[in-house]
Amino acid sequence: MPEFKPNVPIVQDDPLVRVDVDKDKPLPPGRYHFELVVIDDAGNESEPATIDVIVRDTQRPTAVLDMVDANKAVIKPQVSVGQSFILSGLRSTDVEPGKIKAYRFTLVSQG
Repeated sequence: MPEFKPNVPIVQDDPLVRVDVDKDKPLPPGRYHFELVVIDDAGNESEPATIDVIVRDTQRPTAVLDMVDANKAVIKPQVSVGQSFILSGLRSTDVEPGKIKAYRFTLVSQG
């Protein structure tokens, strides 16, 4: 079974890969960004496909920040200069029976 390390590709023939987590060293809560590039028999590489996996905390609330369209559907976080956009915390959760009471959005940095 492969061991995932940041920025170290795992190359295999099988299209499925299991991400096994060590119970003694679990992934800390947060967002983990994975990428897939496929290579054909001529050696051509695809553009990367990405997915964010969110590891949720079992005690504290977990914030999930997305960019959405007017219908609240999650979209790629990319806009043209001068274009407005919508940020969403709708997928944030708390451990039952807790409930999220406030959403604090902050522009942390630019560039």
